[in-house]
Formats: sequence, C-alpha cells, structure tokens
Amino acid sequence: MLKTGSLLSALLKPGLTLQRRGSFLSFLNKMTEALKDEQSAKLLKRANEENEDSTERLQDSKRIKTEGEQVDDDKKYPKKKVVLLLAYSGKGYYGMQRNPGNSQFRTIEDALVTALVTSECIPENHGEDMRKMSFQRCARTDKGVSAAGQVVSLKLRLIDDTVAKINEHLPPQIRVIGLKRVTQGFNSKNNCDARTYTYMLPTVAFSPKDYDTADITGFRVEPETLQRVNHLFAFYKGTHNFHNFTSQKAANDPSARRYITEMSCGEPFMCSSTEFAVITVRGQSFMLHQIRKMIGLVIAVIRGYAKEDVMERSWGKEKVDVPKAPGLGLVLEKVHFDRYNKRFGGDGLHERLEWDTEGEAVKAFKEAHIYPSIVETECQERSMLSWMATLPIHDYEASATDTQQKKEKDNAEIIGNDSD
Repeated sequence: MLKTGSLLSALLKPGLTLQRRGSFLSFLNKMTEALKDEQSAKLLKRANEENEDSTERLQDSKRIKTEGEQVDDDKKYPKKKVVLLLAYSGKGYYGMQRNPGNSQFRTIEDALVTALVTSECIPENHGEDMRKMSFQRCARTDKGVSAAGQVVSLKLRLIDDTVAKINEHLPPQIRVIGLKRVTQGFNSKNNCDARTYTYMLPTVAFSPKDYDTADITGFRVEPETLQRVNHLFAFYKGTHNFHNFTSQKAANDPSARRYITEMSCGEPFMCSSTEFAVITVRGQSFMLHQIRKMIGLVIAVIRGYAKEDVMERSWGKEKVDVPKAPGLGLVLEKVHFDRYNKRFGGDGLHERLEWDTEGEAVKAFKEAHIYPSIVETECQERSMLSWMATLPIHDYEASATDTQQKKEKDNAEIIGNDSD
C-alpha cells in the first residue's frame, strides 16, 4: 500500500492536468476511508477479544471460588462413613428407593437426599449421583410401606447438630432418629444379618368366610382362632423355597430359599372401635412381596378358602396360586447387625449398631405417625376388606397358570382390589 507522502508528491507533480488531479484526489479520499475502516475493525475486534477474556476470567474465578469453598467445607467438615436410623410413614410415597428420572413418583430417598444437600451434609453433585457418597439402604420398602428402624449407610460431613439440621429439611412423616460412625467398608445391605417386620391388620381378616364383613367393628377374634393362626405361621420357620411368594422366581432358583427365624401374631387390641393385631416376622432377608404373600396364604386358610396342605405344596416345584395381602399395614421394624457388632462393637473404636437409647423416640414416632396412618387409612379405604373379597377368585388346588384367566375375568368385577 502507498504511503501518504508519496501520494502527495504525485499530486503536486508539475504537468498534471486539473482533471487528472481531481480523479487522483477522489482515489486518495477512498483510500483514506478504507484505512479508517480497517483501523476501526481492528479496534472493535480487540475490544471484543478483551471482553471475552474478561468474561472467561470471571467465570474461572467463580468456578475456582466455588471449588475452593467446597474444599474449605471438606477441610472443616471432612466426610465420614456413618449410618442413619430412619423412621417414616410410607403413605403417599412410592417406596424407599430413589427412581432417577421419575420425579412424579416421589420416594423416601428423594426427600432424604434433598435434605442432605440443603443442610450441606453432602455436596450437591453427590445428590445427583448417590454412588459418590457410597449410599446404601438396608432394605427396600414398597409403595405405602412404613419403617420404624430403617438404616442407611453413606459418607457425609459431620456438621454441627447433624441430625437436627437434616430433620429441619424433612417433612414430619420422615425423621432421622439416630447417627453412628461405622467402618469405611461398611455396607448397610451386605452387613445386615436379619430384618424384622411387623404387619398391623384388623382381626376381621381372620373371620370365617360366611361372616358379614360389613360389621367390622363388631368382630372379635376367638382365642382358638388366634392359636391356629400362630400354628400356621410356625410352618414358615426354618429354610424353605419361597419361589411361590414372589414374582419371576423359578423353583430351581437358589435365591428363592430364605431363612425365617420368627413369625407370630400378638394379642388383639382395640383402636378406633376396631380390633387390630400385629404380626411379627423376622428373617435373614425377604423377596419382593414375600411377607404379604405369606400372610395372605394363612388368611386364606383361616377363612376356609384353602386347605392347610397348600402351605407344604407352595414350597415344592409346582407353581401355586398365592394371594398377596395389602401393603398398608407392613412396617420395617428393625434391622440386625449381629456379626458386625461381634467383630467391631467391642474394639474400642466403633459403636455397636444397636438403638436402645433411641427406643423412646422410635416408639413416639410410631404412635404419632405410623399407627394412626394405618388405622385411619384402613377405616376410610377398607383396603383389607376389599382384598378379602378377592380371595374366592384364587384356585388353591390348581396351579397359578391354570387359574390366570379366571382371575383376570373375576378381577374386573371386584371394586377396590389392592395390588402393587
């Protein structure tokens, strides 16, 4: 590109006509404007680049600050492996386990994780991926099922008043009752030796099949009937093949064999003008719907719809049609860590996983939230009575495959049939 001085010399050169000088001046003006535009463009580009650099530096500063704050929090409150003792009423929740991507089906873990993040016991990204905090539940409870002694293991920051801070962000029907430190490799599911459940039901469930169930408040279970109920529950004790008491388990599946140490029904009591009783069952572990089917089959025998020998047949290879009692009255009462307590409970470094000192708080929660919810819902929705109306559609002599079509036809005629 020509310099300005050279252009002026050419313009003043002798002998240059007026017309040519005018054309040359026009050319010179255009070149000057082009130079100005080019310089303006360079300045604008430089300004934009400086703005972008400034924005990036600001974003980096914010990110570093956030990461720094998290590091500071981790230094001040380092994450420790703990277990939490939970109590909750399952009404309105779709079970214990979280279902990522299904926010419309809220679970107990959804509420718990939200409270842990809000109370700053765990970083926010740990709530998005629960594996980052080594989260594990002792037992999965189904839709509507409650718990008085659920235990979960995880890593969290032990902030001041940890339990109180978590409970501040939980609904009243979910409470953290206790917290204990455990070994780094502890897993609440794998380290659990046994689980105890209770099942609260109106005793009209043990009435003869010709009893008018419309008079639920007038029914009182006879001592002889209760004795027979416990006689039948005793058959479940020991190790049996429970493939007929869950779904999608073949008779030759080794995981269908389960060990039951206790199952019995306690003395009846009155509540809201209705007689109730509580069944207690303890076992190593239970499959999906196993307890509800165990109770459902005994009720079918007591009411006269099935013969007693159906219980022995249910443990064989044949696929037996076993009814499933409603989930309303089921409560995870307690989980047991006998082997862990024996190995680590007396080493002077770790606490025994027993909750005797929290016993009163657990009892108070059950009386305030769990039992009233079960009784009120049963009296209003009559889920047990609705389910009892479905007992005749089962064919207890034939296999489940033979009766499937009959069940589907009769089920459509039953209103209020409870099923998960």
